[in-house]
Amino acid sequence: MKIRTSKFYAGLFVMACATGPALAHPPIAERAVADEKAAFEADRTDILAMAGNFKVRFDMQESTRWDASYTPIDKKISGGNEVVRVIEDSGRKIVLQHMLVINADGSDMIIKHWRQDWEYEPAKVLVYADRHQWKWDDVPERMRRGRWSQTVWQVDDSPRYGGWGQFEEQGGVRRWRSNWTWRPLARRDAVRNPVYDRYLAINRHQSSPDGWVHWQDNMKMGPKDGKLSPVVQEYVLNSYTKYDGYNVKAADDYWAATKDYWAAVRSAWDIVATTKGGIGIQEEAETGTIISARLLEMADDIVSGKMKQDKAIAEATKLISDTTKVIG
Repeated sequence: MKIRTSKFYAGLFVMACATGPALAHPPIAERAVADEKAAFEADRTDILAMAGNFKVRFDMQESTRWDASYTPIDKKISGGNEVVRVIEDSGRKIVLQHMLVINADGSDMIIKHWRQDWEYEPAKVLVYADRHQWKWDDVPERMRRGRWSQTVWQVDDSPRYGGWGQFEEQGGVRRWRSNWTWRPLARRDAVRNPVYDRYLAINRHQSSPDGWVHWQDNMKMGPKDGKLSPVVQEYVLNSYTKYDGYNVKAADDYWAATKDYWAAVRSAWDIVATTKGGIGIQEEAETGTIISARLLEMADDIVSGKMKQDKAIAEATKLISDTTKVIG
């Protein structure tokens, strides 16, 4: 099994404003205790159903332009094989780790992909605030009951975006829908240096007979005349279809070898977010954060035996502390 190098990683896509998020829904109506418990368990079932082995299709299309001078880019479709594992489940919090398995030249390459944290009735969420910074945003107390936040983290466990919303059923389909959330550009856009520099988006997650889908409605925004203005609308449908016809064990082996290292990395980011009022760190188009490549490289070195885990954890913790700033 080959493990992706930082150079290889840099050549792959990476999962992909000062104002706070808008409200997604009016407050949830009062429910009977029994109904509330049943809804909570149904929510958990839908979240946990996103774990498994999948073939993934990423379907991205810019559609409606809001700026008459902009020409939408061509539709893009990509995909791969992805393993999703539950790495924490404390009842009111569920953490799912994604890992890509890519076969190149007959060898399997493991790419630690995005992570999603789900928290029930959160008091606050870490959200994208502006370029290179994420801040804590309070969830209005009246909007917490029965709702879940979803925080999405990048391949090096640095933040990407966060939002909150609720599970609901419409037209016979049950789904979770977020509020409006700000996000930094995904690598697929960032490397092109476009006129827009962030997304304002709504997320939907819903189970299907074949697996689940992640539907994104992205408004691409950019500076114009001293303010943020819409440039073009993008629709993204990521389909996760149950499939295990690939080397699933390679992903599980990678995670078994590196899970303690990545737990320490997550802890280091959490400490920064708590003590510095959020997370401020420089980002690059190719790799995300400026330390992403090194954090991933050390995980690879643990797997190959080139680096001891304790040494990697110490370096990663210092790197995260030294390269982050206080959010004022």
